[in-house]
Amino acid sequence: MKEDYYDVLGVSKNASEAEIKKAYRKKAIQYHPDKNPGDATAEANFKKAAEAYEVLGDAQKKAKYDQYGHAAFEGGQGFGGGSMNMEDIFSQFGDIFGGAFGGGFGGGFSGGGQRRSKGSDMRIRVKLTLEEIAKGVEKKIKVPRKVQAPGVRYSNCSTCNGRGQVMKVTNTILGRMQTATTCPSCGGSGHSILDRPPGSDAQGMITQEETVSIKIPAGVEEGMQLKVTGKGNNAPAQGISGDLLVLIEELTHERFVRESNHLHYDLYVSISEAVLGASKEIKLLDGKARIKLEAGIQSGKTLRLRGKGLPSVNGYGTGDLLVHVNVWTPRVMNKEQKDFFQNNLEDDNFKPNPEKSDKSFFEKVKDMFS
Repeated sequence: MKEDYYDVLGVSKNASEAEIKKAYRKKAIQYHPDKNPGDATAEANFKKAAEAYEVLGDAQKKAKYDQYGHAAFEGGQGFGGGSMNMEDIFSQFGDIFGGAFGGGFGGGFSGGGQRRSKGSDMRIRVKLTLEEIAKGVEKKIKVPRKVQAPGVRYSNCSTCNGRGQVMKVTNTILGRMQTATTCPSCGGSGHSILDRPPGSDAQGMITQEETVSIKIPAGVEEGMQLKVTGKGNNAPAQGISGDLLVLIEELTHERFVRESNHLHYDLYVSISEAVLGASKEIKLLDGKARIKLEAGIQSGKTLRLRGKGLPSVNGYGTGDLLVHVNVWTPRVMNKEQKDFFQNNLEDDNFKPNPEKSDKSFFEKVKDMFS
């Protein structure tokens, strides 16, 4: 089982943003590869801390984690700390280390402090049926990504020596101050292009379609966003690929209406079935279920089939199927049928006589959402 992110950083769930950042910096310095050369355990702990901070250091991701746990980021689209290499971590969280390791962040691991650019993220929508959501699904999607053109060659920017930044010294009343600014020659990328193949853009990139496999866990909901690390646009030179952000879109179902992990179903029965009782078969998302309607069942009655809804995305149980009984009143009848109802119009058995246990419409709505 994956270790709790709060335990990884050694903070409580009520920790502030500043406390989380401080805890991560402490762990990062403790397990930094420059302090632990060749130590595989330290490197693994360094990556675990980065993964935990990537989630807990972001308010939106932290909220999802607090609600769903690790399951919110399962299926290959979770947050990338565990699959990051050292360059990824230094690129995203370099400011955390400050000056703890002399000059650039990452020491020898980051190529002497040289900057690595990151490709842009890509966003796509994936439409899912309730059947797919119920079981989880793996989708293979064709994505047009920017990749380096075959034969392109880069070199370090001669102005910044590949760092992407230049140092600027300013004289102030407090003395000489040194600040880092974006390199004016390369725009912060740290490289310049030597050979640009025909058909590529100014950065030596071309658009190429790639089939990406996306594992979507069961129980996802409309509007959820999943992430496939490293499947966005590539970056020029030795940069890091961006991520593919997958927005879940839920298709309308012909029979069921979703409410969180519960499903609602309208069952229409005839007056005869309502009076005499009946056995009805319902087609589920997977399989079938048979329910028994007692004689004299009332329109608006709700029957609950436990565990026949959708699974929770965090793995905690399954919702229910709520069957709403609707008695269908015929619009057209022949003379014999009309005479039957006319003869029973004043019969006590046909007059409404709700019992105290029969709930009103508003009480049923209240129960439904409680």
